[in-house]
Amino acid sequence: MSDETHHERELGGQLLAAVSRSFYLTLKALPKELREPISLAYLLARTADTIADTASVRAEVRLDCLERYRTLVRGDSAVESLANMLRVQFCPQQSDDAERRLMEKFADGIAWLRTMKPTPLAAIQSVLDHIIDGQMLDIRRFPAGGQLRSLASAEELDQYTWLVAGCVGEFWTQLCASELPSSLDPAVTTAQMQEWGARMGKGLQLINILRDIGEDTRDGRCYLPCQPSDIQIEWCHWLQTCTEHLECGLRYVQHVAHGKLRYATALPLLLGIQTVAKMRSASWDKVQQGIKISRLDVASILAQAAIACRSAEAMEKLYRKLAA
Repeated sequence: MSDETHHERELGGQLLAAVSRSFYLTLKALPKELREPISLAYLLARTADTIADTASVRAEVRLDCLERYRTLVRGDSAVESLANMLRVQFCPQQSDDAERRLMEKFADGIAWLRTMKPTPLAAIQSVLDHIIDGQMLDIRRFPAGGQLRSLASAEELDQYTWLVAGCVGEFWTQLCASELPSSLDPAVTTAQMQEWGARMGKGLQLINILRDIGEDTRDGRCYLPCQPSDIQIEWCHWLQTCTEHLECGLRYVQHVAHGKLRYATALPLLLGIQTVAKMRSASWDKVQQGIKISRLDVASILAQAAIACRSAEAMEKLYRKLAA
């Protein structure tokens, strides 16, 4: 008999797979105690992301929707008005069928949230609050108009990567500690794991920023704090920072005591360090076209990770191999 809830069956199947793509592998590998709250948090975050990224809708409308969405997540029960607005104004603007269906299922996602127990509910509400903060900052910092704009400082970039991804590492650890306490190495404090988890999240977000540098700058956005003439130099600097963050991610994975959870946690880290290696070896022209790892690479990493996750030493060996 399936251990999935009704909401998880309805939203956590094809729709989750379609919007999460490679991260779906991580979600489905999670132990059942963590799979439902983390899958729900991911779907809700992707909903907010789709609202924020629908550039054909005016910025002030997107900001208003995100603020109303935040209120709903915090507990406001009046979901119908926003759900209808998303169907009317946002659904027709989606070129991706999965994103359109995500907007159509908005009320179902909120209904699923209402079924969560108090501890995971509070964790999901907190992480979504931070993520929505980051998305609203993004809309305000990069208004439409074609002019290339950059973040003002390294602190702004660090803040942004924490808001949209570093906080997820803390959320992930918090849920592990509350829902599956034996899953974390007792020799390491939860606070230390949260710090490493936040660094890993920031590193994974930096990968997105660095590999999308060409597309983003063509759209008028530069997340790197520099003048346009210095983008390549600054890119190399932040690639090194990204690598340092991922080193903390390696320590995080090595101190996950639950085998299935270690595998799920290791996948984005290993895919990430392989992407970093490809970016490091690519020409600048190739970087600006966008760097991706192939499906063959993904399949290879999945197979190797299943074996390497059996010990901390084997995990580090695979990580170093992919980084080289």
